[in-house]
Amino acid sequence: MSTTGPRIAIVGAGIGGLAAAHLLLKQGFNVTVYEQASRFARVGAGIQQSPNVMKVHRGLGIEKRLRETAFAPRTSLNRDAITGDTTNEFPLGKEVEERYGAPFLAMHRGDLHAALADLVPADKIALNRKLKRIDQDGSSASLFFEDGERIDVDAVIAADGVHSLIRDYIVGPEQPRFTGRVAYRTTFPVSLLKNVDIGLSRTKWWGPDRHIVIYFTTANRDEVYFVTSTPEKADWMTRESWSTKGDLGELQEAFKTFHPDVRAVLAAAPEVHKWGIFERDPLPHWTRGNMTLLGDACHPMTPYMASGAAMALEDAVILSRCLEGATRQEMNERFKSYEATRLPRCSAVQAGSSANNWMRNATNPDWLYGYDAWTAPLENS
Repeated sequence: MSTTGPRIAIVGAGIGGLAAAHLLLKQGFNVTVYEQASRFARVGAGIQQSPNVMKVHRGLGIEKRLRETAFAPRTSLNRDAITGDTTNEFPLGKEVEERYGAPFLAMHRGDLHAALADLVPADKIALNRKLKRIDQDGSSASLFFEDGERIDVDAVIAADGVHSLIRDYIVGPEQPRFTGRVAYRTTFPVSLLKNVDIGLSRTKWWGPDRHIVIYFTTANRDEVYFVTSTPEKADWMTRESWSTKGDLGELQEAFKTFHPDVRAVLAAAPEVHKWGIFERDPLPHWTRGNMTLLGDACHPMTPYMASGAAMALEDAVILSRCLEGATRQEMNERFKSYEATRLPRCSAVQAGSSANNWMRNATNPDWLYGYDAWTAPLENS
């Protein structure tokens, strides 16, 4: 593919950054992704991909791969944590695909990331590049990395997460709020489960001040995943590490009053990871000249609508559509169009996720699941 267009640096090789890189490379932009990690790891985390984001994967060319490897839950099942009574059951499977034109899949986050990474040539991803500072003028930007390297580019896309350095540069420094809650999560072989059948749904068990979500992550249902939201003392903080180990005894104690099926799943887990849940208020803007934000860098959200990665992937599509055919001189205005198109929707999802009542009772998800980033109208700046 030709890469003679404007030079674009994407900071962060996560889900959104890789999708944006693939799409912009296809358009002929000279793109390199800079990632601070030294390698990609398959950490134990599941991810749900609703119909709106499955349409993104269709356009990226990885839908077939995901269908072959992911779990397709029959329903979104919501149950009372103590009694096990159903509070809401929303049909997925064939019904959701007929309604929205795409499936609902559950998978391992690492499998999704690998599919996206395979779309980007290896020589376009620079690992071990931790950003130290940035400089900007009207027509270019310079990135300075901790290893001493300096990169000069025409534009920068920050896909570097909730603790984004570039976000602080664009809108001013502000620490994300620790919500006072943590997520315990892990994946493990189904063969470890004893005396429990988790069923063929994506099941969320709702307690008065905590919950747990349980589902398979593979098409052959040989791996199970769970993630919790649990109150935590206010002085417990983390840099949103995906790999910090949690205490199984503490986790099991926190859910000791939940339904026996939940306790059986927790008893089977060989280990868990513990992750602090952070959030920010919606930002007033995402763009400063020839720099813009994408994904968690501009709209970090609690995981309660399972839409954080979906919003980042939608961002990547809308951004690529806004930048199509852009010259160096047009990048700033195109970034503003991207922001104007995406900010209202992402702010609405942030607010809905923060409320933590998605699907607990009867819910119409048309506004979320029915969106198509490939055809949604683009707003002028």
